[in-house]
Amino acid sequence: MVFVNSHPSNTGTIFRVKGPLEFKCHLDSTDALLMHKEISRTFETLRSKVKSKSCVFNLFESPVIIWPNTGVYITPEEITPSTLCEDIHQWIQTDEHEKSGKKSGKRKIKKGSVASVINLQLMTEVTKPGPVSAPILSRTVQKSHFLSTALPMDCVVCTSCSDTIKDACEKLVEALTHQLSEMEKVALQHMNGATLLMPEPLHFLLPEQKGLVTVVYPTGVPDSQLETQRKDLHQQFDLPEDRPYFRRANVYHFPNEPYKDGYLRNPHLVLTHPNLDNGKVYLVQGIYSYHHYMQDRMEDNGWGCAYRSLQTICSWFQQQGYVERPVPTHKEIQQALVDIGDKQTSFVGSRKWIGSIEVQAVLNQLLGVTSKIMFVSQGSELASKGRELANHFATEGTPVMIGGGVLAHTILGVAWSETTGQIRYLILDPHYTGAEDLQVITDKGWCGWKGPEFWDQTAYYNLCLPQRPNVL
Repeated sequence: MVFVNSHPSNTGTIFRVKGPLEFKCHLDSTDALLMHKEISRTFETLRSKVKSKSCVFNLFESPVIIWPNTGVYITPEEITPSTLCEDIHQWIQTDEHEKSGKKSGKRKIKKGSVASVINLQLMTEVTKPGPVSAPILSRTVQKSHFLSTALPMDCVVCTSCSDTIKDACEKLVEALTHQLSEMEKVALQHMNGATLLMPEPLHFLLPEQKGLVTVVYPTGVPDSQLETQRKDLHQQFDLPEDRPYFRRANVYHFPNEPYKDGYLRNPHLVLTHPNLDNGKVYLVQGIYSYHHYMQDRMEDNGWGCAYRSLQTICSWFQQQGYVERPVPTHKEIQQALVDIGDKQTSFVGSRKWIGSIEVQAVLNQLLGVTSKIMFVSQGSELASKGRELANHFATEGTPVMIGGGVLAHTILGVAWSETTGQIRYLILDPHYTGAEDLQVITDKGWCGWKGPEFWDQTAYYNLCLPQRPNVL
């Protein structure tokens, strides 16, 4: 069920090979044992295929083709089995000019990314060199059940700066072979009559340097029915059982893959932490989406900041795997408040503000999430809340919504010195009205570190601190 890779790092390279393998199996009997044997025989044939000379890796957006099982034969000839993995980047074409052959150059790898990714396509040769023989046709009449599908192979290995192409290929072939064995186990375990559930390989990046792990789940089986498997995985990797790590929402997002919904994720990661005397930084744990004014074709400029902060919080719970429901719209938030009797029916569709108490109520109503409320009678008192906020981000790690007067913001972390009392707040500002431009958002301070003077010193503030549910 699991393939463990080394941990991706800034200096290493991730090799990822994807591609379909045709699974074709004749079942001449309805006997479960015989069907299982035939399916296992078909998987063994596929394992032999990925170890054979017909297995080929094609480097995406490049002319590079690798035969991993023929002494690692590669075209072009300038690349050899002893070529370092990191040197393969220069063969990847990065723009239209390069694709037309007019230009060649190294792909620029952004510093600070988790790891650079080399994408390979899994293929198999269908012809052999030499003269082609005339086809021979035969016809057999028999009743049988024919299973035919394309297995979605998706294997990842992490390499170090000293690894060669030969090293990477050996690891990839091993990973493909292992993944086919795991797919076989899942297919047989979840077989219903003569129907096979498609095995689905998923990658998860575990905390505390435990590495990138590949798990095979049965497609179509919801997370709610896979709790036993997840519990076994938590025990295997010595992970706490009070938070999810192996739900589908926890799948590792590769650095080179854009998010399809258009929202920015974790814009704070590009910021430099503030320097405080004997200070420590405490940050939101996990992934969230940045929600702000004027998104989703909703003209909420001037009244929707708390709604947007709530949406950011909801996105965190969704992307950590605690809930499956989509991030609620403004109307769904308003309807939730009507449903619990907090607002009148006329509130739905209005442009009325909400505050921290309403955010707490909606989180409980829609997500089943409880929250603590911190009351601050005036903004000047926030400077003394470093210990409470640091403890929240160290233990719960959820985004915090803060409302005061007519403004709402999201707090993503604090830098705090226990000895001097100095504090800085990492603020995500929902009042931004522009495009999803990370550089503008960070350069202009829409996501940035702020000092105690950021708050209105005389206004009251309520902070909503969402709590993690204890689930795996």
